Amino acid sequence: MPKSDNQKLKIFYILDYLQKNSHEDHPVRASELIEMLEHQHNILCERKTVYSDIAALQEYGVDIVSLPGKNGGYFIASRNFERSELKLLIDAVQSSRYLTEKKSRELIEKLCNQCNEYDARLMKRNVMVSGRVKSMNETIYYNVDAIQDAIADNKQISFKYFDWGMDGKRVYRSRDYEASPYSLCQDNENCYLLALSPRHGITSYRVDRMTDIQILSENRTPCPELTGKALMDHANQLFQMFAGDAISVKMRFHKELCNVVIDRFGRDTMLIPDGPDHFVFTVKIAVSPMFLSWVIGFGDKAKILYPQSVIDRCKDLCSQTLSQY
Repeated sequence: MPKSDNQKLKIFYILDYLQKNSHEDHPVRASELIEMLEHQHNILCERKTVYSDIAALQEYGVDIVSLPGKNGGYFIASRNFERSELKLLIDAVQSSRYLTEKKSRELIEKLCNQCNEYDARLMKRNVMVSGRVKSMNETIYYNVDAIQDAIADNKQISFKYFDWGMDGKRVYRSRDYEASPYSLCQDNENCYLLALSPRHGITSYRVDRMTDIQILSENRTPCPELTGKALMDHANQLFQMFAGDAISVKMRFHKELCNVVIDRFGRDTMLIPDGPDHFVFTVKIAVSPMFLSWVIGFGDKAKILYPQSVIDRCKDLCSQTLSQY
């Protein structure tokens, strides 16, 4: 049989077709591969050539299973991502507030390309992106890339920072910012940069509100508090990325809130029973209005016990709130 100009690409076309179309419940037969090669790529081949290419792919390490019989064929049994893993990643993308709707759809499409078309259709059927509160900053992908490059090269960055005005338009702050970037992290469904600022010290910035990021020639200012294990400890002490002096706070919660405390502060938090219906625990945290509002939101099921300075701040916040009504 004469060879076509695309013969060298044949094995890649076979692999690509199997990745997109084969499934345990829908194996691809050799005749289907022959027809695909001829009609889509103008490649003529025989069954024994397909068998040889399948064997070569198996030897290379592709997990292709061959099913004998009338309804048999070939399918890829294991891939880079299992369907459950892709579903988890897709859920994370569609629920992320700092990704724009457009970027979320692009990422989900790329993730769906990692599995066969049957699984992709099932996953796309349950994707809900429209109507969710999403970032309006289309450059966030480039922001993350630039920040990661600066961290890897141990360089400082400069950038502009904006707030949203009542008209829904950006209101840029009056000056350019400079900082030594140390880490990107997620909290409260947003992406933050933890950095050392010459003006504010250790602080955090919303990545979706940063623009015009430039990598500077100056090396980062050393910051032991944002390096190694200390970085993780610092991030855990922040509450929704509000900075402040971290202090030990003792609290008493109703046992119904056990899951809430573990989800917020981690499984290593020591919960000490206090009567039949409550427990007490102590965490080191940067006390902020967001933290106090979180505690207040649980009503009479949560109480700050110590220190008195935090109790007084909580009382003041309650008084200020009540004065509005």
